[in-house]
Amino acid sequence: MLKNLPFNNPILTASGTFGYAREMSGVFEISRLGGIIPKTVTLFPRAGNPPPRTFETASGLLNSIGLDNDGIDDFIDAKLPYLRTIGTKIIASVAVKSSDECLIMGEKLQTAEGIDAIELNVSCPNVSGGVDFAGDPKLCERVVSSFCRVLALPLFVKLSPNFFNIGEVAKAAESGGASGISAVNTCLGLAVDWRRRRPRLGNGLGGLSGPAIKPIALRCVHQVFKAVKIPVIGIGGIETIDDAMEFFIAGASAIQIGTANFFNPKAATKILDELPIALAELKAKSITEIIGTLDI
Repeated sequence: MLKNLPFNNPILTASGTFGYAREMSGVFEISRLGGIIPKTVTLFPRAGNPPPRTFETASGLLNSIGLDNDGIDDFIDAKLPYLRTIGTKIIASVAVKSSDECLIMGEKLQTAEGIDAIELNVSCPNVSGGVDFAGDPKLCERVVSSFCRVLALPLFVKLSPNFFNIGEVAKAAESGGASGISAVNTCLGLAVDWRRRRPRLGNGLGGLSGPAIKPIALRCVHQVFKAVKIPVIGIGGIETIDDAMEFFIAGASAIQIGTANFFNPKAATKILDELPIALAELKAKSITEIIGTLDI
């Protein structure tokens, strides 16, 4: 249960790593998941950043997609009809530039059939202004409040690890009316081709994800858990049941599988299969018994 939103289980997939679900339909039964977060959409279509857009690093993936998408109307008209058929919770991921866009997006999403919740992405490091709301508590509270003004659906706010005040920003999101916090988005990074003296990505900087950022993500989840009373969804380098259990103990009520989907598409269902065994090892009957029990 995440703020009045019941999930069959706490295993979700992260935005930008699972497409719009159709791409993964032949890999496993998607209805087994607790929910999916499709690719982030914006009010108007975005072309995204120039290529190259991805570069593999040691234990991670650097990306600079730039929120490439066809806009909210296309998402509702062309993507949502299929998403409604997959048999699990759909959390639409959205990004905005202003409070005015919140009002427009919120009204469109509220009336769209098949959306169970919204994840507000205030933390994309690959677009101009993409992290403005994630670094300033007042701005974050304002944009969340604007969304909640027209949105009755649960709203999760996806925060950035690139600021030291993540607990304060999480509190601001909670004050603005957020139902929960998703922690975290990618870490800002740079890959260099020293022979050409150029960055590896077309946009220069990019967002680092994968196992390399797990210790940072765990730290952020624990700090947010201590700062707010609303649920936390953990994201960052989760591939195995051990990774998942670490996030639950640190304070996550649910987790999202992200980069692992690219190299191990069945990572989410494997974690789901092994979850009862891990809980039994701790003599716990449910996830709620172990959330935030880290002795620190």
